[in-house]
Amino acid sequence: MRKFFSNRRLVILVLILIACFGLMAGSVSMRNRRDTPPLIQQFGNDIVGFVDRIVALPVNAVQGGFSSVGQLMNTYSENRELKQQVTDLAQTKVRDQTLAKENKELKQELKLNKSLTDYNTITASVMMRTPSSWQKQLVINKGQSNGIKKNMPVMSGSGLIGRISEVNKTNSKVELLSNTGESANRFAVVIDGSNGRNVNGIITDYNASTDELVMGQVSSKAKLKKGTKVMTSGMGGVTPKGLYVGRVTRVGKDDYGLAQKVYIKPAADLNDVNIVTVAEPA
Repeated sequence: MRKFFSNRRLVILVLILIACFGLMAGSVSMRNRRDTPPLIQQFGNDIVGFVDRIVALPVNAVQGGFSSVGQLMNTYSENRELKQQVTDLAQTKVRDQTLAKENKELKQELKLNKSLTDYNTITASVMMRTPSSWQKQLVINKGQSNGIKKNMPVMSGSGLIGRISEVNKTNSKVELLSNTGESANRFAVVIDGSNGRNVNGIITDYNASTDELVMGQVSSKAKLKKGTKVMTSGMGGVTPKGLYVGRVTRVGKDDYGLAQKVYIKPAADLNDVNIVTVAEPA
């Protein structure tokens, strides 16, 4: 009896499988013969498509949002990298310009040192220059431990810019040519006149707007030509004789019309001094 039911179940299963395969074959055959699927299949396909669109809409929106956020982050990262590259390039350009300027100044100092054959020279860098005393003094990074002494002449570029006024252990103060204060020790200079007569005098003033030194109270009748060299005279025994100061740019009268004023263009730019040479007679 049990064997019969077991065989009966097997027969039913086989019949179901045959029916399924038959339906599948019929469906395929019908689909191949017709241009459109049956109405029930169309209805099912429409429902599946509608559900698919409903599900796909938020999924696509989320994917698009993630894609937009990703692109925004990439753009932000690239923009930050580009800004950093621009900053680095600007810093490199400034550094190159600074090094080129320092190289030029060092070459000038080397050339100046070679011309000072009668002097022992010490090269130093400017440490500080306060706005309140910009035209009066500067501080260099060499002092007593380097052999610096008070009243040593200080050169830069092509000529004299001042003298040592104060010496510390590791730094020194430089009194500039442009320091014409009442307490300043004036610089004595000499100019060759056109008639062979020397014109002696002292630096009495400085015109910051034209960057000209002024040698005032010149009573000599000697004619001075534009471009004539101005040298230290050595008078007073403070600054050695024969150091180049600058060239005559023009000659005028004083406020009373009784004496001449000689305007001198300094050999060095007193407003832009970074490297100096301190000289001592050998």
